[in-house]
Amino acid sequence: MTRRELIDFCLTFPAAYEDYPFDDLADIGAWTVMRYRANRKGFAHIYERNGGLCINLKCDPFEADFLRQVFADVMPAYHMNKRHWITVTLGGDVPDDELGRMIERSYDLIKPKGRKPDVD
Repeated sequence: MTRRELIDFCLTFPAAYEDYPFDDLADIGAWTVMRYRANRKGFAHIYERNGGLCINLKCDPFEADFLRQVFADVMPAYHMNKRHWITVTLGGDVPDDELGRMIERSYDLIKPKGRKPDVD
């Protein structure tokens, strides 16, 4: 999957948009942050590192541990909280359909939750 295909997939989620918050920092390269419009929280951070395309995704800590054990190309997140975020290196052992599921889960974790009903 290419960078553009990854961005286009992320844009299929409701209220998602792409952002380039680090354009002025040439030393870290171009990072694309895919955000949810209502709260501006990022759910996918796309960048290149060591010649490979990578994506950071929000993840439940228990699921993150499991995914790191199953896939060699899933590791603690680069430049993010290592407990709640993972880095996936594309083009490795993570199938595209599994990557899509991981992105969807990340999106679900950052989007605003429904309002809780009032309890009397």
